[in-house]
Amino acid sequence: MDFQENTGLSGMEQPVIPSQSLQTPPPKKRDGWKIFWNIILVLSILVNIVLVLTVIGLASVFVSISGERRVFTEEVVQRGPRTAKIAVIHIEGIIEEELAKDVCEQLNTAKEDSRVKGIIIKVTSPGGTISDSDQIYNEINKYRKETGKPVVAFMEGIAASGGYYTSVACDKIVAAPTAITGSIGVIMGHFVIQQLLEEKLGIQPVVVKSGPKKDWPSPFRPFTEEEKQYIEMKLINPAYERFVQIVSQGRKELTIEDVRRLGDGSIYGAEEALGEHLIDRIGYLDEAIDTVKMLAGVEKAQVIEYRKPFSFSELLGLQSSGMFKFDKKMLYKFCTPQILYLWMLY
Repeated sequence: MDFQENTGLSGMEQPVIPSQSLQTPPPKKRDGWKIFWNIILVLSILVNIVLVLTVIGLASVFVSISGERRVFTEEVVQRGPRTAKIAVIHIEGIIEEELAKDVCEQLNTAKEDSRVKGIIIKVTSPGGTISDSDQIYNEINKYRKETGKPVVAFMEGIAASGGYYTSVACDKIVAAPTAITGSIGVIMGHFVIQQLLEEKLGIQPVVVKSGPKKDWPSPFRPFTEEEKQYIEMKLINPAYERFVQIVSQGRKELTIEDVRRLGDGSIYGAEEALGEHLIDRIGYLDEAIDTVKMLAGVEKAQVIEYRKPFSFSELLGLQSSGMFKFDKKMLYKFCTPQILYLWMLY
């Protein structure tokens, strides 16, 4: 009783002290900032996606307007005044349709630039198809006739067969000391797959033709002597005679007889080629540049190379040229013999 009197409270009236575990903590200020920055991040990602799609769309419109023609960029190889430029155009690797198209477009780009005073055709090629080698040869000749500006071939490494064919279209030919050239001639090869089909796979080819020579030469039977003579007369000899004529026209020091003597398929090092008048000078790129300057009548010039533009289709993986595709076109190339201005190593 004394205790109750001192406190003034009964046992039922004792106050309950609230526990801290039952109290609701105040909201943290940082949570609001997190939400804010998350919203900003999402909006930023959406804006970037829209920008990328817009750029791709504009690029597609530009390509559709400009057509198939490429707009090349320029890379400076040697500094000099931009009012006088020398363009270096590469013929590198096997000469085929895509390379020929690329070279022709670069020649047209140089033709439209009045500041280009001359061109160097830098050749590192064993040759390739007859039609594409001849197309490049024709475009170089056309450039020289329409512009009156000099074109000099610079051979680096291997510049044989079709590589030499394209070089003789130039005013002068400069070869590196280690260059290999020549191989004036024509070659053709094809596969005979008769045993593979019939004996290994059990496949019997059936060919229906309007005449006996319609499928000469055929990959489905052995190559006969009659077929060989026919192919030589119809394909090899005409292509070879054109090669001989082209070299004799481009190399004034050589007669038709000289070219026939040299044109047995032999290859020549730089020293031997110079002695046989197949080239004009032995040197490096600097010597080729000096030769162009001399022919163009300029003392100083900026040397440039053309580069392909950035391709959105390649970035997005829309081009499947690097993937192996065995379609009708591939089958045709595989089974059809081709006559080539090509130095072949087996």
